[in-house]
Amino acid sequence: MKHLLYFFFLLLLAGCSSTDQPEIPAVTKFDLHRYTGTWYEIARLPNFFEKGLQNVSAEYTLLPDGMIRVVNRGVKNGKEKSISGFARFAGSANTGELEVSFFRPFYSPYRVIRLDPGYTVACVMGKNTSFAWILARTPELPQEKLVEAVNFLRKNGFAVEKLIYPAQEKK
Repeated sequence: MKHLLYFFFLLLLAGCSSTDQPEIPAVTKFDLHRYTGTWYEIARLPNFFEKGLQNVSAEYTLLPDGMIRVVNRGVKNGKEKSISGFARFAGSANTGELEVSFFRPFYSPYRVIRLDPGYTVACVMGKNTSFAWILARTPELPQEKLVEAVNFLRKNGFAVEKLIYPAQEKK
């Protein structure tokens, strides 16, 4: 069963590696050093690979070779789940457009489309408007910042009425 799940995830990643992305630009003047660290998932559009996950976080670490180590964690049915992968820039190192791989050689688009100046709140999309996340440096986000992020996604064609708000443990 576990191998079957990996196979389906591989198929998804292969499909995500196309350039089927809407024209929502990635942030510019992107600073990877400021972006690294832990981000908490505040909201996401439904996807099968995170189904049922709560307490979701992602940790980004810059490696000496320029690659970025990505560790995604969450809790499902009381058990911690995690997956490790790598990311790299899809183009310029000054633009928040990355590619992420949890099963090399397959990479999926990871585009930072909104980032506050303090690097505390981000909106990220995948290959199209079916994949979106609102991330924050803390497990909770003040209501006004959440509304701003949701409104940004809405204005850019995301189905915000479908957003899932996973529970987060207070740190």
